[in-house]
Amino acid sequence: MTSLSISCNDCVMQNTSHCGDCIVTFLCDRDEAVPVAIEEREVRALRLLSEGGLVPELRHRAGPARCA
Repeated sequence: MTSLSISCNDCVMQNTSHCGDCIVTFLCDRDEAVPVAIEEREVRALRLLSEGGLVPELRHRAGPARCA
């Protein structure tokens, strides 16, 4: 099963006005240092909710891969 892992530290939109309307912020009162993992079936469900106007769209945009 594929999952989508979202870390605000990897998002190119971090610390912009988009953070306030991000689905991650909408769903969780989170510690920004901890990534949120959403499984593929949950991503599809969130996409349907977003398309129906019930929740904001996912605004996470992954930046370039970082070298360790």
